[in-house]
Amino acid sequence: MADDPVERMHQRERQQERERLRELEAKDLEVESQRGSRPLEGYAGGHTTWASKQDDEAAAEVHAHDAEDSWAESQEQVARLSPESGEPARKDEEPPK
Repeated sequence: MADDPVERMHQRERQQERERLRELEAKDLEVESQRGSRPLEGYAGGHTTWASKQDDEAAAEVHAHDAEDSWAESQEQVARLSPESGEPARKDEEPPK
């Protein structure tokens, strides 16, 4: 089998891929060995006056009702997908009251 030119080409390609993956893994391990904060790629030298408090305030406003909205959407989906007989769609669900 090793005399087959196509098989040799495939073996060489697999070896090259293994070497490429080893190099990437070595780079990952080098980066992971350095502790500390890391800037986002592309923003490493950027200066901003944006404060984390602004992020917190914006998030509180934008995402204030996410949990309630998600629960309501889940309930609508369950109602839409439940069988008409009133039986729960799954055995671990409570039957409708």
